[in-house]
Amino acid sequence: MKIIFSLSLSFFLLMPLTKGHSQNETPPSSNPHYWQQHVDYTMEIDMDVETYKYTGTQKLVYTNNSPDVLNRVYYHLYPNAFQPDSEMDARLKSIPDPDGRMVNNLGTRAEPNYESRISKLGPDEIGYIKVNSLTQDGKNVNHETEGTILIVTLNKPIQPGEKTTFDMVFDAQVPVQIRRSGRNNKEGVALSMAQWYPKLAEYDDEGWHAHPYIAREFYGVWGDFDVKITIDKNYTIGGTGYLQNPNEIGHGYETGTVKKQKGKTLTWHFKAPNVHDFTWAADPEYIHDKVQIENGPMLHFLYKKTMPAEKLENWKILQPVTEQLMDYFNTHIGDYPYDQYSVIQGGDGGMEYGMCTLIVGEGTISGLISVTAHELAHSWFQFVLASNENKHSWVDEGFTSYIQDRALDAISETNSDNPFAGSYRSYIAMANSDREQPLTTHADRFAYNRAFSVASYVKGALFLSQLGYIMGEDNLNKTLKQYYKEWAFKHPKPMDFIRVAEKVSGLELDWYLTDWAQTTNTIDYAIKNVESEDHKTTVTLERIGLMPMPLDLEITYTDGSKSAYHIPLRMTRGAKPTPDSTTVLSNWAWAYPTYTFDIDKKKSAIATITIDPRGYMADVNRENNEFKVN
Repeated sequence: MKIIFSLSLSFFLLMPLTKGHSQNETPPSSNPHYWQQHVDYTMEIDMDVETYKYTGTQKLVYTNNSPDVLNRVYYHLYPNAFQPDSEMDARLKSIPDPDGRMVNNLGTRAEPNYESRISKLGPDEIGYIKVNSLTQDGKNVNHETEGTILIVTLNKPIQPGEKTTFDMVFDAQVPVQIRRSGRNNKEGVALSMAQWYPKLAEYDDEGWHAHPYIAREFYGVWGDFDVKITIDKNYTIGGTGYLQNPNEIGHGYETGTVKKQKGKTLTWHFKAPNVHDFTWAADPEYIHDKVQIENGPMLHFLYKKTMPAEKLENWKILQPVTEQLMDYFNTHIGDYPYDQYSVIQGGDGGMEYGMCTLIVGEGTISGLISVTAHELAHSWFQFVLASNENKHSWVDEGFTSYIQDRALDAISETNSDNPFAGSYRSYIAMANSDREQPLTTHADRFAYNRAFSVASYVKGALFLSQLGYIMGEDNLNKTLKQYYKEWAFKHPKPMDFIRVAEKVSGLELDWYLTDWAQTTNTIDYAIKNVESEDHKTTVTLERIGLMPMPLDLEITYTDGSKSAYHIPLRMTRGAKPTPDSTTVLSNWAWAYPTYTFDIDKKKSAIATITIDPRGYMADVNRENNEFKVN
């Protein structure tokens, strides 16, 4: 089926392990000194669907693979953000353009007066996790809750190579849904349980990452989850992991005869190996559809049966498209490593999680496909290639947006000359404003939400599309696959990707990461002058912006013929592969503001000279990229 849609942004099988990876296996990478921590969770949860309160026990076995002695550990208590006067509440009140889903506008569109929805939550509507007890290796340990962070001072430091066991008893309340996690959202989903449990913070070669939950996304420790959830028997659950007792549960997961359980509740038992998060959603009105991909995972689709008929039909249309998307990502990045993936109506935007996504369910078919494409792509760029989203949000969001746009362009058969054209326009508008901040800005430190979105989603995507312009599309495609191969199930950083790209292409590319990610330097090249003498034309180019780039040029002649030129950037120490018909000129060193070359044609024979005719260079002033002779 050919489906036309916009390119906007926006469980369970009984399997013991992810395909090809044991629970403690760490695939080789290009960094022989790399290490990462490991944690195993065992949790038992009892959810009261009347009060939206739940109790839990958690056993956490933590392995210190670092070379450091750890005297403290930290947990994230994400639900605590949804309380009046929390840091998240305070940020909503201070940022000029708060997330529209999280505020009420008491003014007008032209003159807004925003009110934080969190500030209006009552005691029975807030979110919280209260730690009732915590032990380390059987002995009580001191702990203190500070906002969304639990600070634990250890009785016994954890030595390099040692394991320690933490046992916790906690109780919690699901907040009214304001962002991502919560209850009874605008689409009527009862429980969207994202970032819902006490989650150990990550410790890596940069130290602890115990960031407060203010606005953005996450960073977690790789490990295995064993989770039991007891809930009203009428509720269907979808989410992370493999269901261990499908014939006790039913609800569309059964593999044989369902053994009916007595009582008002069911206990769902999941195992999720080699993940860094665990998420679930539950509702008594979920429809549960399954699609088995040949030689691939089982796809699960969970959505409310109370939607209008045309919205229900959209969820049927979505299913084969999701299969196409997964095939595209498998082909162009690497094989999806788990045996299931669930697309779940969560009722609030779209957000990626381990083996699943929670998305809005009642939009247009184009919106539903677009958000699914984006969140599914995150299963590669974040849930296998687990970068630190707080520090490098552009790596997961930008890489995801890039491959999403490519996939949607391909499966819709649009075959655009530049499927990223809209992203280039968005970036250029931001770069020409006074609001752009570097990609290295912490995700919570952007002055404007719009600046964060353009940086992370748009400029991050252009990092890849423009890299293809610099090193060649074939080299970029090889780099994506090699990056996945080397860094799957790890925490790669931007330089790790660049090092892979350098090895694939043979070019020096650290300058590109520096200028594009660590500064707001802009690209602006111009055709300064075209002069003719005898049968020769001399073209003078000018670098106006501070950021260097190699250049592609196209010359169109008055007889309709064309010729292509490439000017390498000296600091790449080489040139990308070009067709035999392209003339490769001498390189241009960044320090020289102008560059001159000759054409063996009279000026009168030339119609136009164009810098970057395909539009893959993010030049902030395209008006000076073309010179019309006549």
